[in-house]
Order: sequence, then structure tokens, then C-alpha cells
Amino acid sequence: MKLPISWIKEYVEIDCSTDELVKKLFSCGFEVEEVIETGKNIDKIVTCKIIEIEKHPNADKLSVTKVDAGKYGTLQIITAAKNIFVGAVVPVALDGSTLDNGEKIFTGELRGLPSYGMFCSGEELGINDDWYPGAGVNGILILDDKMPLGENVKDLLGIGDIILDINVTANRPDCQSVLGLAREVAAVLNKPLKLPDLSFKVNKDVSTVNTVKVLNKAFDLCPRYKARLVKNVKIAQSPLWLKRRLFLMGLRSINNVVDITNYVLLEIGQPMHAFDLKTLCGSEINVRRAENDEKITTLDEKVFSLNENNLVIADAEKPVALAGVMGGLNSEIVGDTENVLFEAATFKRDNVRKTSRALGQRSDSSARYEKGVDLWSVETGLKRALHLIDELGCGEIATDEYDLHEKEIKERYINTTIEKVNGVLGINIPESEIEDVLKRLTFGVKTENGALTVKVPLYREDMEDYPDIAEEIIREHGYDHIESTLLKTSEITAGGLNEKQKKTAAVKDVLVGYGFNEIITYSFVSEKEFDLYGLDKTNAIKLLNPISEDMAVMRTSVLPSVVRAAAYNLKRKNYEGRLFELAKIYIPKKLPLENLPEERNSLAFAIFGENEDFFTTKGVVEGLINNFCFGKNACYKVSDKKFMHPTRSADVYVENKKVGFFGQLSPEVVEKLGVEGSIYVGELDYDLFASEFNDKIVFKPLSKYPVVERDLAVVVDDSVSCESIILAIKKSGSALLDGVKLFDVYKGTNVPVGKKSLAFNLTFLSYERTLNVEEIDEAVKNILNELRTTLGAQLR
Repeated sequence: MKLPISWIKEYVEIDCSTDELVKKLFSCGFEVEEVIETGKNIDKIVTCKIIEIEKHPNADKLSVTKVDAGKYGTLQIITAAKNIFVGAVVPVALDGSTLDNGEKIFTGELRGLPSYGMFCSGEELGINDDWYPGAGVNGILILDDKMPLGENVKDLLGIGDIILDINVTANRPDCQSVLGLAREVAAVLNKPLKLPDLSFKVNKDVSTVNTVKVLNKAFDLCPRYKARLVKNVKIAQSPLWLKRRLFLMGLRSINNVVDITNYVLLEIGQPMHAFDLKTLCGSEINVRRAENDEKITTLDEKVFSLNENNLVIADAEKPVALAGVMGGLNSEIVGDTENVLFEAATFKRDNVRKTSRALGQRSDSSARYEKGVDLWSVETGLKRALHLIDELGCGEIATDEYDLHEKEIKERYINTTIEKVNGVLGINIPESEIEDVLKRLTFGVKTENGALTVKVPLYREDMEDYPDIAEEIIREHGYDHIESTLLKTSEITAGGLNEKQKKTAAVKDVLVGYGFNEIITYSFVSEKEFDLYGLDKTNAIKLLNPISEDMAVMRTSVLPSVVRAAAYNLKRKNYEGRLFELAKIYIPKKLPLENLPEERNSLAFAIFGENEDFFTTKGVVEGLINNFCFGKNACYKVSDKKFMHPTRSADVYVENKKVGFFGQLSPEVVEKLGVEGSIYVGELDYDLFASEFNDKIVFKPLSKYPVVERDLAVVVDDSVSCESIILAIKKSGSALLDGVKLFDVYKGTNVPVGKKSLAFNLTFLSYERTLNVEEIDEAVKNILNELRTTLGAQLR
């Protein structure tokens, strides 16, 4: 936000240097990124009168002139300019002078004749027609012939101002204006604030309500809409003071009516629009959603096709403005405009942002609305515009207006205590100083027996509760007064990691040992990812003011973020990789939110490459279980997740608790991601998984007796899982059974259709004696009976 010092002095008396003001603004939370001094380089450029013009004897396109330079005497200047004449007063850069762009001018010789300076154009002085009439012509700047000669042009034209380029944070949209920053300057300097004049005279014979019909059919997108008629408008050039203000802020003057709307945007922070009444069909204004495929041509002559998500200002037949973005070409102010309807409104920032980005159309108004426009600015902005109409004498103002709003407009109150405010800050600021600071910041304040009641102005929509009050107080009181103290619930510790943090670090170390790289992604994702993976977005938290559409929802799964990173690598020809992220997901207890959501830790990973498959993915999961869940029973069941491959994915259970899933990502999802090949993924509910961690490793000595092995091949239905067979074997294999391992799966010749053959290696062992053949045979017989009875298995 640019802030000319000359402008802000209208509202606040500044009795300190620019450097001191910059430091004070920084101390209260406003960083000045740049101090711009207009005309800083201009030096030794003076007024001169041309007293003689002759043709250069050695050059057809050059003229030899003599000028009266006042105290500098008569000088010879050689020029190629065509718009000069005898008697003209012009700016002349003398020997050793400096132009606005920093270029130095010295006495020189042109085609054999000396030239003791140079005539200057408006551009070489850093100005245009808005600063001084004629400064924008392609030639020499012709000055008022009554100007004294030999005097500094910079001083005579008033060139030279200091502009502060201030970084206004996103939570302070009320400071995106000259007046908003003036409030802060007045507070930090402890000076009274002079508010702009909002008074104006009305014509009792002119009525807005009796001339125009205004309707608001979208209060959810336009909480407040004000409109007022001005008749018999005189379109003309704006006065020089107004043009210069716009020039300092980087805007060009158009005409008095358009300039007033731009001036109010800069001064009050309220975007405005002016409609030519004769262009409004049916003399009607409708604030409504656009119809699908409805068209509008904006002021810059671009044609847009709209939809129901776009808010428009329409007349009885068609859109005449894209709400919060830009007016329509069909209702612009032109030279023969007689009656104007002024609009001041507040539109929902997210709707303006989405419309602006979807259409690729940005403007000063849309940039302002995206940051947020409050209800106070609507009324103040319209009054200020009408005051300027009255002051410039360019129209008759109606006696009434439309003010359409659904909810009651009133100031809010925050009830708290001095103790709570000081508790946030960790220091004790006297009650009198708290009251003084808040009053300087234009809050209403009442204190009684330690209770603090604060009336919040309408333009401070960022204020919610006592922590915000504490912030306002400390930034004026000074952050350097804060003392380092422990929180009430904290205690001094020896430092280091706690046991939970150590385990988390150990899990990450194991994954790194498996060839993984840890990544960190945002907790915000796009709604499109919920659709891609078939996740339930009705139970997801949507941000009120997202950075972008791709970061609009708080994630309920880390997996999409990790897969997105994998796809990013694949698209850039990094064809092998292992990535993981251990981060939080956010599960709301109820929507809309009444309490903070449940934050759970989730571990997600993605692997890709020609050597990766379902079994390498399973190996990662098994490795984690073997390392951290020693002695716990783990099993796997077919997963039914829609975004996973139907036959190459599994859910993971530890002690009968489902802790996650893994497998191949569905080819349909991979295709929509725009990559080729397979991506294998997994996600564990880390908190649930960690609840089964077991540090108690039990030593088991090797048996001194021999191990007996038997191989067993059985034929079962395709639907029978390997896991169910292993469980049946372990159940019936007696205490002598030491291990079961699958070593072959076969389907084909000699195996009926719909059947499969699975071969297992069984190991039997005793720690007390050598086993005999009879007891091994008996154990195998029991196993076969169990398999035949429960699973319909047949010995192959």
C-alpha cells in the first residue's frame, strides 16, 4: 500500500522525520518496504524564456536558441524540439544538472556550436499531464509565462514528495487505504485524527427511490449494497489537486466522476462504480447470480461467458457489471452522461477471488475486495464520493438512497478483564495505559473493577476476543517490553526428546534405511483430490479464506499429498523413488465446527520403479511391524478401497485392529494423475499403530534337538486365502509346530478350474527331546483333518 506523506498530513500532524516515522510504523506491525522520494534526482533545472530562435547553420533539424535564464544570464541552447516559440517559458537543465532518471547534463557542442544546457520535457521531469498541463506532450514542456525566470522548476511545480510503500498484512484489510493507515499513524504518534469531510448538499426534488429500482437477490454474496442517484452531472476534467493525488498512487485521470470513484478507493478503501442511468434498461439494478452462459463485455472490451457461481450487477435485461471486478462497457460513463447512479457495496471476498481467477480478469477493485471490504467503508465511501461531487459542483445529489442489507448493522462488544489481557502478554500493563492505547486506536473503552468492555468499530472485522485486544495493546506499548516467562502449565526440563518422539524418529530412521526420502507437504488440499480418491468430503473442514482452490480443504488423509509428490517426480522423468510423510490429518467431530477437530498422526508412503511390486510394498509394512510390534499378531485381508487395485491391495491388522492398508494404486487413478507405470502406496493410522509398539524383546534359546521338516501341498478354492490356511495349521498343529511358511502357489495342469494349490513348509521342534516319527505324523494328520473340515482342502 502506497502512502504519500503529503496526503496523510491532511489527517494527522506529523512532527517527526521520515526515518523516525518508518521505525514507529515498524514497531506497531507495519513494515515499510521502500521509501520513494519523487523528484529526488532533479537538480539545477530552472525556468527560462526563449528570446531568440534561429536555424542551425550546420544541421537542418536543429535550432539555435537564446534564453533568458534570470540570474544565470543569457544562455545558448541547441535543440531539435518543434513545439518551441519565442516568448515561451520552458524548463532548462543547466550545465551539471540531473534529470529525474538520474542522467547528468553537461555543456556540449552540437554540429560545431556550443549548447549550455538542454530543454526538458515532462517525462524528463518525471511528470505527465495529470501533474502539470502539457507535461505529457511529445516535446518540450511549455510553462506558465508568468513564472519567474531562473527559479528551480522542481519547487515551482511542486515536484517532490515522499511515498511510503507499506506491507499491510492480510489480517488488516482496514489499512488498505490512506485513511486506514492514517489511523495507525495517529495512534503511534499520539496525535488526533482528522476525518475527511463527509458532508454534502442534496436536491430535495431528486429521488433515487422514485427514479431507480434496486434489488438485492444474493445477500449471501453481497451483505450490503448502497446506491444513490446524482442528476445533471457535468463531465469534465478533475481539478489539479485530485489529479496529482491519483498520479502519486500510480493512476491516470479519466474524468471527474471516474476520478472520484478511484479517489475514494485509495482514500477510504471502498471500491465504487458509477452507472450511466440512461444505459440501465427499465431503470433497474439487480444484484444476482449470473445465468449459465450469460455474456458480459467489460470496460476493457473483453467478452466473458458467465455461470451461476459469478455475481453480477444487472439491469432489467442484462448484466451491466461483474460484481467486485469490473464494470460493463454498456454502462460506462461517457462525455454525454447526464445522470449517474453511484454504487458502494461489500461482496464476499472468496466469490470475487474465484470469479476473478476463473475469468482471468483482475482490477484494482477485485484486488481490494479479495482482501476484504467492511460494512463501515460502504457507507463512508459513498458519503465521501458524494461530498466530492458537491465540492466539485458536478451534479445534483438525490435526497434519498438505497441501503440493502439482510442483517442488522451494529458495532460489536468484547467483554473481558484486564487480568486476561495481561495474562496473554505475560506482563502487567496499567489499566490507564490499556484504556489510552485502545482509545488512540479508535476503540470504545469502559473499565470497571478490573472488567474491560471494548466497543469494536465496524472496520475492525479482525477483532474477535481478548487475545486480539492484547495484540493491539502490545504493538502500541512496544514488543520490547515483553519479558521471557514460562507458560502456566509448563516446567523446566532437561531437554531432549521424549519417548514418543524417540519412537517416531526411530520409525523414520527405519524407513530411510529402506531407501525412503521424507517429504513435507501442506495440510491443505484441493476438493478435486477428494473426488479423485473417492474420499468423503462432506466430513472435511473447508477453509473460509483459502490461499487458492488447490489448498481449500484440510486433509483427512496424507496419501493424496504423497502420491502427488510421486506423480510430480514421474512427470519429470525421475522413474524410481520411495517417499514417505508422517503428518497430521484433521477429523471434525461435527460440522459446522463447534470445537477443534481431532488431529491424528498418519504415516503414508509411495514407491515407484520397475523393481517395485506388491510384495516389496508388503515388505515395507512387515518390516515396520517386525521392528516395532515385536511378538504381536499381524494379518492381512483384501482391501475394498475404491482407489486401490482390487486384487493387489490389502488391509493391515495388528492384534485384530485395522491399522492401515497398502498395495497398488488403482490404474484409473494413476491415469488421471497423468503418469505412466504403477505406483504402490500405503497408509497407516500412526497413532493406532504406535499403540501396539512393543519394546519387550524376549530371549529364546536355540534348541539343542534337531528340527523336523515336512512339506504339505493342499488344493483349495480360489476364494480361500493363504492366511486362513496358515491360521488353521497353527491352530491344529500342536505345541510341537514351530513355523509355517508358504513356498509355492500353483494353478494349471492337474489342478481343477477355480482351484489353486498352495505348498507349505512345516517345521516341528522340541526344546526337551528328540521328536519321533509317530508324533510328527499325528500332528500332520490333525492338520489335514482341520483343513479338510474348515476349508474344504484336499491333499495334493
